Amino acid sequence: MSPAASVPVWSPQEPGVQQICYLLSEYQKPGTNQTQILAQLDECKNIPDFNNYLAFILSQGDTLPVEVRQSAGLLLKNNLKQQYKALPEEYRHYIKLSLLHCIRNPSKALRQTVGTSIAVIVGLGTLKTWPELVPACVQGLEGSDVNALEGSLDALYKICEDVPKQLDEEVPGLQEVPSKVLIPTLLHLFSSLHVEAKCLAIGVANLLAGANPESLAPSLDSYVAGLFASAHDTHSGVRKAVCTGLVQMLHLQPERLAPHMDQIIEYMLESTQDGDEGVALESCEFWTAFCEAQVEPGVLRPFLGRLVPVLLKNMVYDEYDEEVQDAEAAEDADHGDEKDQEIKPFIRRNAAHGEEEEDDDDADEVSRWNMRKCSAAGLDVLSTVFQEEMLPIVTPIVQQRLQEEDWRARESAILALGAIAEGCVMGLIPYLPQLVSMLLPRLEDPRPLVRSISCWALSRYAQWIVERCSDPQQDINAAQLQLDEVLQGLLRHVLDHNKHVQEAACSALATLEEQSIPEQLVPRLKVILDTLAKACATYGRKNLRILYDAISTLAELVGEHLADPNLLRVYMPPLIAKWQSLADSDRDLLPLLECFTAIAPAIGHAFEEFAKPMFGRCISIVTQQLAGQAAAAAGQPTEAEPEREFIICSLDVIAGMAEGLGGSIESLVGQSHLRELLLQCCQDPSPDVRQSAFALVGDLSRVCAPHLQPVMKQLLALAIQNMESHCIILQSMSACNNACWSMGELAIQCSPEVLQPFAAPIVERLLPILAAPMTQMPRSIVENRFTSIQTVLLGPVPTCCML
Repeated sequence: MSPAASVPVWSPQEPGVQQICYLLSEYQKPGTNQTQILAQLDECKNIPDFNNYLAFILSQGDTLPVEVRQSAGLLLKNNLKQQYKALPEEYRHYIKLSLLHCIRNPSKALRQTVGTSIAVIVGLGTLKTWPELVPACVQGLEGSDVNALEGSLDALYKICEDVPKQLDEEVPGLQEVPSKVLIPTLLHLFSSLHVEAKCLAIGVANLLAGANPESLAPSLDSYVAGLFASAHDTHSGVRKAVCTGLVQMLHLQPERLAPHMDQIIEYMLESTQDGDEGVALESCEFWTAFCEAQVEPGVLRPFLGRLVPVLLKNMVYDEYDEEVQDAEAAEDADHGDEKDQEIKPFIRRNAAHGEEEEDDDDADEVSRWNMRKCSAAGLDVLSTVFQEEMLPIVTPIVQQRLQEEDWRARESAILALGAIAEGCVMGLIPYLPQLVSMLLPRLEDPRPLVRSISCWALSRYAQWIVERCSDPQQDINAAQLQLDEVLQGLLRHVLDHNKHVQEAACSALATLEEQSIPEQLVPRLKVILDTLAKACATYGRKNLRILYDAISTLAELVGEHLADPNLLRVYMPPLIAKWQSLADSDRDLLPLLECFTAIAPAIGHAFEEFAKPMFGRCISIVTQQLAGQAAAAAGQPTEAEPEREFIICSLDVIAGMAEGLGGSIESLVGQSHLRELLLQCCQDPSPDVRQSAFALVGDLSRVCAPHLQPVMKQLLALAIQNMESHCIILQSMSACNNACWSMGELAIQCSPEVLQPFAAPIVERLLPILAAPMTQMPRSIVENRFTSIQTVLLGPVPTCCML
């Protein structure tokens, strides 16, 4: 390790140290005006060597309280994220050596803060300019100082978490890449007597194996042997790390584990019942990994009789589960006032032209992943592999639990029925009418989580419930009656007084809609929309997003049927009321705008009565956001931080209106400065903004091309720019795709004189893409490019060939 004496010539002024320490100390005291102190510390950022002072306090403030030194380190870490690359080299050098000096500090809290700061610096891509780091860490790993050992491992763990690829790049002064230098020492530490070091060493090796399997390849047998040797360690942290490593190996190289699979299954079965929840949860991931790794299922078959009951046991809610407490508390609570942290991040639904959307239904579950959900997921995937073989094991337990007085047992039984819905459906088909009939009364259970899980379980059988209504081998009248019973049951609980049940029922309704055909939905539209309109007036912010999604799904499925004036009067007034109640910068506006994006093309000219105010507000929002971005870029203050999602959703609404209104949108476009906004958006740094902007360009080309004529050349040039090779990457593929599609639409509307200068550049950009192997490019982007080239070279393509 670099000693304190090696810190370069920079020395702090004592008054400066005292002032900063005073502020950091005052911040810790209860009752202090922390906002004011943070403002003063923020002003200190204007001092050129402020970060050096923080590094000095962190690394050499031996007489100071640990809390003050840790606060200095955390502030340093945050500053480095924004300022590190702009710091003078001598300051960067001082900070790095100060961190290396402090990595051996006796305080674990300080070592962890140092490790985080080191990971930030490496994350900025500077490992090559920090040749001292890896040798210093190796020295810490191989030395006798336990503090240096744990501090080095902590820093390496955080680097591997954030930027593992950095450790596979050459660093000056090292004969091999860092990962190969570190692995032998890490594997040796698998047998360390220091528990914390052993946990971290296995954790670092696991991360390296996952991110850089090639670097571990020469030592793979030693790695697996080390995991086996540590499998029965008395420390739960070590066992948890072992389970993580084995699950990862099953994903990466299952053949390496195949000779030992019986013993591994036995170990994981035991660990899934471990008293430590962390160990149990990590080992429970094994069952899903096993099925996904496509290992010979026969290896696991003899264990199913013991495994499935364990998973079912783990699926019962814990008495003090936070989710239970929340749901029970919501029985009598007012759910109109929800906090921002309760609202999951907004994710747009729309895809690029010709692209399919990805399913992200379970994205919000990750943050609340627990043993119950992991066990249910394991049962789900096991059922897809072993199918009806699972039923003799599952059904007796489910039947017994459904009769129990304990609502948690009943709830877990319904969860199990939903989990096996996909895999065991062939074995369940003869009993599905009775199964659905059994689930329907559970919707009225006094316990909210039983009602909500019943909604979810019914949605898992939605495809069968719907298909049965048109199956000539079924009793059609009975099937229709049961569909109505399911629909009515879900609609009742869309209006449930408990927000958790509302969420489950509304999500289940959207799933039922997705599985239905328009002919099944149209006769039931009135009752569905009446319910959703009532819900719109009572739902909290979180559930409104699900409600908007249900309406959007309905619009996409039944289309023009929603244009019925009687139906319009049901669902549009509450949506417009919400729209009018939200400020232009309110993020709750985003999912509502997305809902209008689906409604506008579905109802066509029936949207005209809402078009003018909707169009005007979208133009205003885009204008405000672009002005805010320009002000922020110039360092000027803004009322609210600009967010590109408002631009994207507003452009999407206008695109939906263009599709639905056709040429009727011409008067709105002609009276606005939309052209100028599109020119800005088509060259926005964000590929998501460009994606929506080029989609709108293409839609407007079809319905009101004359209004684009004054900027036709600029739009063609911008579309061509998005065809550059550096744009054809995963992050901007959708923007590139829409640019290509819009280019074809523009070309159709161009005169030969306008198009001629662009013909050669267009072909030059597109031919290499057409020549690329199909596996390297999405189908939609290849088809759009073919259409564009054909349009440029041969003239307009028949409408039937358009995407």
